[in-house]
Amino acid sequence: MPISRRNLFKAGIAAGTALSIPSVLRAQTMPTAARTVRMVKEDLRVFDPIWTATNITADHGMAIYDTLFALDSKFKPQPQMVGKWGVSDDKKTYTFELRDGLGWHDGTPVTAADCVASIRRWGQVAPGGQLLMEQARDISKKDDKTFTIALKEPLGLLIDILADLTPPCLFIMREKDASLSATEQVSTRIGSGPFKFNEALLRPGASYTYDRNEQYVPRKEAPDGFAGGKVVKVDRVVWDNISDQQTAFAALQAGEIEFLQHPPVDFFSVIESDPNLELPVLDRTGKDMLLRLNFLQKPFDNVKARQAMLHLIDQEAFMRVMVPDPKYVTTVTSIFGDETLVSNDENTGWYKKGGDPEKARQLFKEAGYAGEKVVILQSTDWAASNNGSQFLAAELRKIGVNAELAPSDWGGLTTRRANKGPVENGGWNMFITSEADYSLGNLLATPLLLANGDKAWYGWPKNDEYEALRAKWASVETLEERKALARKMQGIWWDFVGDVRLGKYIEPIAHRKTITGLIGMPQIVPMWNMQKTSA
Repeated sequence: MPISRRNLFKAGIAAGTALSIPSVLRAQTMPTAARTVRMVKEDLRVFDPIWTATNITADHGMAIYDTLFALDSKFKPQPQMVGKWGVSDDKKTYTFELRDGLGWHDGTPVTAADCVASIRRWGQVAPGGQLLMEQARDISKKDDKTFTIALKEPLGLLIDILADLTPPCLFIMREKDASLSATEQVSTRIGSGPFKFNEALLRPGASYTYDRNEQYVPRKEAPDGFAGGKVVKVDRVVWDNISDQQTAFAALQAGEIEFLQHPPVDFFSVIESDPNLELPVLDRTGKDMLLRLNFLQKPFDNVKARQAMLHLIDQEAFMRVMVPDPKYVTTVTSIFGDETLVSNDENTGWYKKGGDPEKARQLFKEAGYAGEKVVILQSTDWAASNNGSQFLAAELRKIGVNAELAPSDWGGLTTRRANKGPVENGGWNMFITSEADYSLGNLLATPLLLANGDKAWYGWPKNDEYEALRAKWASVETLEERKALARKMQGIWWDFVGDVRLGKYIEPIAHRKTITGLIGMPQIVPMWNMQKTSA
């Protein structure tokens, strides 16, 4: 039976209260305690980083898998698993040769066939991957270390697509794993990355352990963003699942954990005043908070109900509830993020300071809403989402909507959101999530800006006119052309309401000062280069 962290800790411990992790858990790391880092993130329910785009699974993927290319700190693609590559004179055929020293955790070598299968599987779900598969004439191996991508027409953004960091990222898996459909989860956890997953210490729902891969051969370049040498400087990293945030914070203060990915916003000032803790921002681009609506089920299969949500939302009120410190938040009305090169104000007349609840009530009536249950998936271990979900339910009830919260940790939410059925069969109507502001500026990266129905991200929005414009994104040649295209797309998006924006926030993480070397990039928190010093 998995160990429950709620049973191990007393819930509701006030800030600053010391606690002790039971000796059975301490004993797991005693052999290498000085070189073991304990982190608290979300619960890891899904291990396949292609099957889901959730960030916690991408963090897992970045630990145990490797990538062909990687983005540096300036978001430029650099070779990672690839040693050499070139393109033909007609720009239609790319040839890639793997670097030496690549091996799977089971002792077998990484081959070109693994890469081909991984690209094809990833291409089923990632927006850039889908574009690549549409334009590819052939993707095949030449020999054990070399493979080619032959295109119907030149695709100048190919390397950028292969390197992008927005989940689902192109993680390279063994051919036998990557041969599965992207709709079927890979059950093994064998990669070629800098960490090995420790199956013996797996405690589902409680803890997940990663050990340094002693056979991993890092690149010789210095680490730079996700690029360069992935040098692991600790022996072990353990992800403890502590769903109660006050308990997790008390564990951080007591030194029982060293890293807390989502510190409670109410405790920011306490963290800043603690001489043993730091509150840095790893992702300086920020995250847009947004509400996904289920297009397949009532009432949001009706565009009027979706438009009602645009008018109901008071972004400033929502962000006060989710992130009380105003220095970390702002409003956002562009589907392309707040500060990207293609952010714009097209068709944003629906935005009104304070929202317009009466307009929302009228639109629900016009949609034929008849009191059906509206289920909000509520992530209880992510404070911003947890608080926002409760506030959302209250606001819906004020205008006569039968809103019901479905609480679970984030892992449970990511499992349930894949259900396309009605609420009586375990389905859902809406949930709060976030996306890096950086990613929203790149249509070939983020899955959240798809509107191709069953192939779209959770909520499955569909609009053919919008998709026809999205198909042109890779072919426009200048930034001004892309900006013009973005305005047209946004005008359509806000008419059919592909999602609803709640605001933007910059989220710091919290860690003990004994931890150094953390790499700051959007979306994913890598664990290489991290060091632990004595207290």
